[in-house]
Amino acid sequence: MAAITEEQVEQVRALVSAIPVGQVSTYGDLAVAAGLSSPRIVGWIMRTDTADLPWHRVVPAGGRPAPHLATRQLERLRAEGVPITDGRIRLRECRWDPSA
Repeated sequence: MAAITEEQVEQVRALVSAIPVGQVSTYGDLAVAAGLSSPRIVGWIMRTDTADLPWHRVVPAGGRPAPHLATRQLERLRAEGVPITDGRIRLRECRWDPSA
């Protein structure tokens, strides 16, 4: 993995903090907005530094949470009014663009 600076980590943290209640963003959207080369870098940051962030609002581009997070993540998103059908977030209705 490419070297990640503290500035990049803080930029991702700021973007995740800015995702509004009832909306989600994808790892890829956040990577583009932060100028990172890969959504996997956002995933690494999220895995290591999100205890105080709304981590549940960051989802894969396909709209289906990772199996080990799905139950907890979908419960939190449903509580915020995020539209979900058959375990998949309806991104067209609730996707937040961090670049906007």
